Amino acid sequence: MKKQTAFSILIAAIIFLAGMSVTGGIKITPNNTETDAKDTPVSRSGFFLNTFVTITLYDGSDPALLDDAVALCETYEDIFSKTREGSELYRLNHRAPGEQTFTVSDDMAALLSKGLEYCRLSGGAFDITIEPLSSLWVFTGDAPTVPDAESISRAVEKVGWQNLRLNGNTLTFLSDKTTIDLGAIAKGYIADRIREYLTTHGVTGAIIDLGGNLLCIGQKPDGSPFSVGLKKPFAGELKTSAILSVSDMSVVTSGVYERHFVSNGKNYHHILNPANGYPYDNGLLSVTILSDTSVDGDGLSTVCFSLGLEKGLRLINSLEGIYACFIDEDYNICYSEGMDAFLSESEEG
Repeated sequence: MKKQTAFSILIAAIIFLAGMSVTGGIKITPNNTETDAKDTPVSRSGFFLNTFVTITLYDGSDPALLDDAVALCETYEDIFSKTREGSELYRLNHRAPGEQTFTVSDDMAALLSKGLEYCRLSGGAFDITIEPLSSLWVFTGDAPTVPDAESISRAVEKVGWQNLRLNGNTLTFLSDKTTIDLGAIAKGYIADRIREYLTTHGVTGAIIDLGGNLLCIGQKPDGSPFSVGLKKPFAGELKTSAILSVSDMSVVTSGVYERHFVSNGKNYHHILNPANGYPYDNGLLSVTILSDTSVDGDGLSTVCFSLGLEKGLRLINSLEGIYACFIDEDYNICYSEGMDAFLSESEEG
């Protein structure tokens, strides 16, 4: 499942190095309080959604909860994956010509509703019907290449979120050419559902890491917040641009430096512009969103990257309870209003 943006899907498991765990482009400082075994973090990992998933309990809860939590990822992959044959989204995208109206599951309806909200909010700079383009570009493999201009132009003509109508659980396609990619928001939605499952079963301290999309439940056992390091673009794994103190919040980044390739000296990344079919080239390297729900962080990180610094910052400052960090190509850092309350350190070098 492609993440048309949210925090670069680098395949990475959580590892511990120099007192800090590293995951994708975000680093988490583990609890280092020396207590008994019940306070020792316990993790489960798996490969879903085209990325490594790791869920860690910090509060001594029953480790068996982790198995069910990780299994939820496969359940949702059967709904939202655009490439898994038989998934709900795969069936929608491979409908018969002339077939327009479908009754979708509650989860599909909820995520489509959220996706269309971001499409409207961004004026189409973010578009969940980007699938013809996102499937055309390949950013992995031994020799990724830039698609030819004619293929890109044909794919652009198929993109347009206005060709979708959602009324409750009824989805209508207004064009046979319209196909959907929910990769930009699905991991955030799934993280929120995993949190819902864990908290319902009494978990008070955990980190859900879906390939770099982080959702922190509660705090460390000693009552302190989790420390989340934001990776410095194109730098080594231990280089950070900022460190956030986070309790019970989501941290998601969209950036140009992980799912990308360089051709003829130009960097091509996975955050595609629906208007021209090419990666956005707006002077930004990354956008990080701090929010209560991960689906909002997932969607807004891509929306704000797509809008660029000025419009993206204006949007975030208009939203209550959501904060952002923008890093431009000169490594200048710009924070939204209120973000400074979560900063504990900046710029390790």
